[in-house]
Amino acid sequence: MRNILLFVLFLLAVFYVRRALRGGPRREEGGDSAPEQPASQAPVGEIEQMVACAHCGVHVPESEGVTSGGRFFCSEEHRRLGARP
Repeated sequence: MRNILLFVLFLLAVFYVRRALRGGPRREEGGDSAPEQPASQAPVGEIEQMVACAHCGVHVPESEGVTSGGRFFCSEEHRRLGARP
């Protein structure tokens, strides 16, 4: 029983050490400079309206869907099939 408890404590210690190392150094708030973004992250674009498909009800971004007859559809196939009651 003692060995199991020691093993669990060891796993918790490893978890917290990895978490502390992964977070990196903390910056103090109140600085005038904007936080730097890593090169792998793209800048955030505009927020798009999510609209429900009239056929299946799935929400998709407005720019990725198709509008027909005043109704919004997630794909050309669902536009062809029409709205469900």
